[in-house]
This record gives sequence, C-alpha cells and structure tokens, in this order.
Amino acid sequence: MDLLPRSPGEFGSARYWDRFFRQRGQRPFEWYGAFPELCPVLHKYVRPRDKVLVVGCGNSELSEQMYDMGMCEDITNIDISDIVIHQMQERSGSKRPKMSYLVMDMLQMDFPDAQFQVVLDKGTLDAILTDEEEATLAKVDKMFAEIGRVLQVGGRYLCVSLAQAHVLKKAVEYFSQEGWVVRVHQVASTGDKQQFVLPIFIYVMTKFRKILSSAPQILEICPEKQEKPMRVESTEQLVAAVKDRQHYALLCSQLSKVPCGEQVSLDLCDRESGRPRYTLHVVDSPSVKPSQDNHFAIFIIPQGRETEWLFGMEEGRKQLATSAGFRRLITVALHREQHYESMAGIQAELSAKVMELAPPGLPARQQVPFLSAGGDIGVRTVRHCDTSPLSGEYVVEDVKGDGTCYFRRLIFLRNRNVVQSEARLLPSMPPQGQKKRRKDKKKPSPAEPPAAIDKSYLCCEHHKAMVAGLCLLGGPDPLPGDKALLVVGLGGGSLPLFIHDYFSQAHVAVVEIDPFMLEVATRWFGFSQGDRMQVHVSDGLDYVAKLATEGTILQTHYDAVMFDVDSKDLMVGMSCPPPAFVEKPFLQKVKTILKPEGVFVLNLVCRDARLKESVLATLREVFPLLYARHIEGEVNEILFCQPSPEGRQDTTELRARAQALEGALQQPGRPWDSSYILADVLQAVKIL
Repeated sequence: MDLLPRSPGEFGSARYWDRFFRQRGQRPFEWYGAFPELCPVLHKYVRPRDKVLVVGCGNSELSEQMYDMGMCEDITNIDISDIVIHQMQERSGSKRPKMSYLVMDMLQMDFPDAQFQVVLDKGTLDAILTDEEEATLAKVDKMFAEIGRVLQVGGRYLCVSLAQAHVLKKAVEYFSQEGWVVRVHQVASTGDKQQFVLPIFIYVMTKFRKILSSAPQILEICPEKQEKPMRVESTEQLVAAVKDRQHYALLCSQLSKVPCGEQVSLDLCDRESGRPRYTLHVVDSPSVKPSQDNHFAIFIIPQGRETEWLFGMEEGRKQLATSAGFRRLITVALHREQHYESMAGIQAELSAKVMELAPPGLPARQQVPFLSAGGDIGVRTVRHCDTSPLSGEYVVEDVKGDGTCYFRRLIFLRNRNVVQSEARLLPSMPPQGQKKRRKDKKKPSPAEPPAAIDKSYLCCEHHKAMVAGLCLLGGPDPLPGDKALLVVGLGGGSLPLFIHDYFSQAHVAVVEIDPFMLEVATRWFGFSQGDRMQVHVSDGLDYVAKLATEGTILQTHYDAVMFDVDSKDLMVGMSCPPPAFVEKPFLQKVKTILKPEGVFVLNLVCRDARLKESVLATLREVFPLLYARHIEGEVNEILFCQPSPEGRQDTTELRARAQALEGALQQPGRPWDSSYILADVLQAVKIL
C-alpha cells in the first residue's frame, strides 16, 4: 500500500489526505510524539477551561487522550479531509460529547477572531513547510496569520515538530516579529523505542499585543527535564541550540548500537551561563575481553591534570581505557571557569547524562563506576586572567599535581589543553593558601603576592632537552663559561631563568613579542632581569634579521640560539614555531649570528607529517649537522643544529659530554633535581 505522496506539495491537498485515510482505515496514525512524552509540556500550557483548536488533526489520538485525561474537554478539531473527519466523528462523537470535528481549511477558517486560548498543531507545520519555495512560504504565512487571528491575547500556539532548521527559523522569525514570546521545549523521551532518532520539540508561541517594532525579542529554549528556560539573543542562536540537541541525539543513538572507531568528544554546558562545564571523551577498547562488570565506566580527571598526556592526548586516553580494563570509558575534564563542590556532586550531576552514552549490550540496572586519579577532583586556583592583543585570553593558575606538589601554569585559552609555561611552587605556601580559599570560597585578590617559585626545577621535558643540548658547545670545560645565548620566546621565563642561574657566567638575551608575557613572567613566575639577563620586546623575526645585518659590522655572534616560540595561527599544522621561523632565508640569518662552533636549538611541534619533513629538509640545507630528540609522550621534537660538520659526535660521545655537564652543574649549595639525567636525554638523540 503506497501512502507516500508523489510530491511534497500533496501534503496540502485534500484529495491526497482523503486517499491516505481511506486506505489506512480506522487505525490511528501518529507522525511522532506519543501522548506520555508530550503530556508534561502540554500540561504547562493547556488549562482545563481553555478552548482548544487542533489544526490538521488527522486520526491522531492526541485530542482524545487529552479529553480522557481531564486535561481539557472543549476541543475543536479541524482537517481538510472529509474522510478522516467522518471517521473521527464516528469514533469519538458519542464518547466525548464536548469535543467536535469539522472539515475546514486552516488557511481560511470560519471562526471569529480571538475564539481560542490554545491552538495545537502536531506535525501539520512540518507537513506543509517541506521547502522554502515562495508559494510554500506564502501558504505558511497564511496559516500563521489565521492562527494569530483566532487566538486571544495571551493565548498559546503549541506546535509539535521535529524542528528542521528551516521550519524552526520560519516559525520563530514570524512570531517574534509579531511581538510574541517564543519558547522551544525539547520533549523528554520516555525511554521506549522511538519511531524517530531525532528528538521532538514543542514550539510555544504566546500572543502579545505588538507595541513597538523595535521591542526586544524574547526567545527561550527549555531542554528536556529542565524546568527553567534559557534565554537566547537571536533566532540563529535558538536554531543552533536545537541543532546541538539533534546532533547529540544522533550521537547517542549511534553509540548505543555500535562501538565507536574513533574517540568522540563533546561538551556539556552550564545551564546558567551556557559555557562548557564538562568535556567528555568516549573511548572504546574492543581489545578488552568482555566480562559481566567491565562494560562501562566514567573517569573524572582531577582539575589541572587535563593537559597531561594520559588525559589530554588521544593515545593517552586509549592507554588509560585499556589499563582500566573497560570496554567503554568516558573521560570527564572539568573546566577552569566552573565551580565544583565535590566528587559526589559531580557524580550526581553526570549520572543521568552519561547513561545516554552507554555502550551496546550494557546489562540492565548494572552499576556504572566513577573512577579518578587519587580519588578527588583536584585543586585549581586561577591567580590571574587577562587578554593580550597578541596572545588572546590567558590565565595563570595554580594546580595540584600528582602527589603533594603544586604547580603554576600559563594557559592560552585559544588552546586551553596546552600548557604554555609551568613552574613548580615551593611546598610551604600553596597548600595553606588552597585550604583557606576552599573554606571561604573567595577568589584570590589580583594584588595577592605570588607564591615562591622553585627556579631550580624545569617542569617541561622539552626544556630539559634544550638545556642538555648546550653540551654540544664543545671545549675542554664541561661547563661552558662566558657564553652568549639568545632565547626567542619568553613565556613564563623558566628556560632563560634556569640557564641564567646554572650557567653562572652566561649572558642571556631574551626576545619576546608580547609585552603582556613579560609582565606575567615577572609578576607570577619569579622572572627578573639583570646584568646577565636582558629582555627585548620585539618580533623575533625582526630582531634576528637586524642582528644578522649588524653582526657583520659589530661582530655580534652567539654561542647558542634557542627558539621556543608558539604560533598564533591554529590553522597551521605546526604550533611551534610559526612557519616564518623555519623558512630558509630566515634560518640562514640564524646561522649568520651563530659562532662556527655554536648550536641552534629548536623546539618543533608539528602534527603535519609532510610539513615536518619539509622543515627538516630545509634545516639540513642550512645546517650540515642536525640532531633530533623526540620527547616521549608528546608531539615536541627538539632539534640541535650546528653550522659546521666538523663538530659531529656519536651518541656515546654525546652521553659522556652530557654526564660531564651534569656533574659540573651539581655544585654545592645549588639544588639539582634527580630527574635531570642529561646523559639519558642525549642518549636517545637521532643524528639526521
């Protein structure tokens, strides 16, 4: 039996609907939305004494169920199909005497003005607005005008819809321009098998007298199971919010049927602010053998640890899921702009939502465990936040690491999962400060002096490798003496500070393009300038180019040049350095300012394999001697480039020189961290 129309236009044809209902017979036909799902929303807007008009009623049971449940009895149902109206009169006439069925075209109704308190539409608008052709839009305008005419002021037009973007946009724009209040409810699923994967929505358009054309629009969305509506600023925002919920429904449907081949990421937003509150990653591990209780688990990442490789990188999360022994693991990262009371509070907040992402085959009523590292939600205190014209929004925050150590971090919010700079805090002050702030829940004052920085400690593995590369400077003395170093890229200042303190005769020049970063390093990371440390606020490209020009006259040459510069362009597959820093003409300028026995150390962070190979090829053209040291668990690769091939050393020689350098650095009264094994750093060097 073919009940589908030959063209979308037939949805507005009485002949088509007569044929449809004649062939279908007495069996009720529901487009979507069972009464138990719709009832909670309808109860809010339909009162027992209301006069209700149902447009395009068909043979749906919705009016009958509303009548029988006592929601409302004065219900008038209209449809253009004489066949279906006759069927419904026979089915309902004697049982429901206060409800009527009339053959009528909703585009030209016979009712007087302001006759009804409620107009109810279940799928009729969706059936008519099949495209955005001029004739279709004109028909919809007539429909809306008639609905507006027969509704009283304060009356509600309730439209049950799948909320296709063009349908929602048309309805919202029309009624908001008329001065009506527009609210969109997402209908909560009852948990039964649904005919449609996409969620159902009810548009609630409340009629108000139009006073001024310039009056602000009132647009709201009310997600499922949420009492308080959320205000949005524009039709575009409302359509986008609905799209987000539709995409989420499709995702949940997909995840409930098959394991995900790739990790899925999604944000759950705060209801009040609309800003991300949780970031979830769904990680499936098909290699884990199924058992009765290892189907599904949730892992809460402690605050401040979301940037660690195990939690912040795809490979790390795979390893975490496998080692945890669950076939599906959801990792949950907590956002720094949000407040979290406790692990129990987070569990209560997430329990229902994460179950929507449960894997196929999860036994009914199985307890899903919440896991965490250390059993708590971690500690994070935002010390300072600001916006730089060059670097964008950034924060300085103190976090508790794995164990009892506290760390201070600089984060650029355009790339919030990457730690730009990090320093270890001396152990006495931070824990006490954290306890006080957690008790009174007050944010730290911007004027509060920073806790003491442990300048002897390098947090970043790539900084350790860059320091180890200084043993390539050669000479009989394992500790290079009166050396001149140029560091491009200040950040929090950890790298130049360490070199300044441990290479006690070295003179360090630092180039930083962003004056905000110099202020951050000085105020929050213990950085200071002096006779042997000078910062030049300048573009590194311009500064090096100027040195290369003047160097031939002034004989300015450096023993080491270090690049640790982030790229501001996130669209490039290389986040460090910016592409201009590894172009051949500029690298030749770098070579010009190096001494023949000097070393150029470059922190390279490149995810694009082709681009990376191109950078390495360019470096080989300029520097005849090139060593590479990959940082395990990170994308960083440290490149040691020398202008003369005569300094070539094998890994055994490099290890010996690194051991000698390390021994020279460990002087009485100067602390040295046991994790700095420079020989091991250079043992893994690859000669390119």
